[in-house]
Amino acid sequence: MAEPNEGDHATPEVEAGSHRTYRIPIVIAAGVVAIAILGGVLVWHAEGKTNKVALAQSPKPVTVLAAMEEPFREVHTYVGALRPWFESEIGPQFISAYVDTVLVRPGAVVKKGQVLATLDCRNATAQTAAVAAQAKAIDSRQRAVSHEAARTRSLLDGGFVSANAAEVITAKSDEEAAQLVAEEAQLSKSALDVNDCILRAPFDGEIAMRRVDPGSFVRPSTEMLRVVDRSTIRMTADAPESDFDGIAPGAKVTVHVVSINVDIAATITRRAPSADLGTRTVHFEIDIDNSNRRIPVDTTGEIHVPVGEAVSATAVPIKAVTMNDKKATLFTVEGDVAHIQTLIELGEVGPDVFFAKDALKPGTMIVVEGRALLKDTDHVAAKPAPAGLTGSAGDGKAHKEGAN
Repeated sequence: MAEPNEGDHATPEVEAGSHRTYRIPIVIAAGVVAIAILGGVLVWHAEGKTNKVALAQSPKPVTVLAAMEEPFREVHTYVGALRPWFESEIGPQFISAYVDTVLVRPGAVVKKGQVLATLDCRNATAQTAAVAAQAKAIDSRQRAVSHEAARTRSLLDGGFVSANAAEVITAKSDEEAAQLVAEEAQLSKSALDVNDCILRAPFDGEIAMRRVDPGSFVRPSTEMLRVVDRSTIRMTADAPESDFDGIAPGAKVTVHVVSINVDIAATITRRAPSADLGTRTVHFEIDIDNSNRRIPVDTTGEIHVPVGEAVSATAVPIKAVTMNDKKATLFTVEGDVAHIQTLIELGEVGPDVFFAKDALKPGTMIVVEGRALLKDTDHVAAKPAPAGLTGSAGDGKAHKEGAN
């Protein structure tokens, strides 16, 4: 038999190399397939997050609440000032001088006649003393001349003196009497100047303003201090002449004090009988008890005057509407669709706008928040407004000024 050739059988090294040669393409192919699968998964994941629906077609989130049935009574509002019952500007009236002392500061409570400030009036005091001395001398001379005239007239009947001499002596006595009166008047003026140096409170009240300090020079009509009595407040305002009947004395009103955010029930106290020729407005006032001195004076107040009778209406928070004169634009929601409406308002009271019940039915869902981006017939995703969002329509409580 012939022996096999040496090349008929592969060595182990050759067999191992051939196996590695076959595995490399398989691994590469498997890696390509894996990468392709991973890329496909990533593409699918990214496509899954893409919104296929246009934003304009998606429901818009809004906050809604139901319009409430509330009594409405028209209220006229006037802006006025809270004035003190008494006020006085304290300063010299007759004399110019340097300020010696100022004994009070703003907020101090003072009594009538209390000394508030003093002026350096040494010159006025000296002049007063000189005038007083001169008046005393004239008085002495006048008495002497008067006695001489009386004696002369007694000698006239016996013919011991002439009538001319008697008349001269009498005229001199009258002259001295006139000079005495003039000096007494000058003394009174000097006394006023001296009294002007001590400034006193004209009534019980409080110091509202201090404009000078010791060492300042003041003249007549200079305002040094301001005193106010605010135990009673005078709420003053002006109304159009067409509202003359509505502001009659005795009418019940509500005064809103802006500075302390308080509402006070009050009554109109007085009303002017005529209108101002320039503004055609009628002045009226309300007296408010302020014995606790809670209300500051010379601040702003609002007077709310109810007019007519209360009627049943539909209330909507004012923040849910856009006002244009008497027209109000708002969005109502039916199902998941918003509709724009333009209605004529009955009026506004507090935070609410009122409409006739036949124009806007109670219970209608009104868009309160999110209406800025809405258009008519837009689809919405509505959520209820939180309780007490605004106004009586928001919390279901009927609290209306003038509704009672």
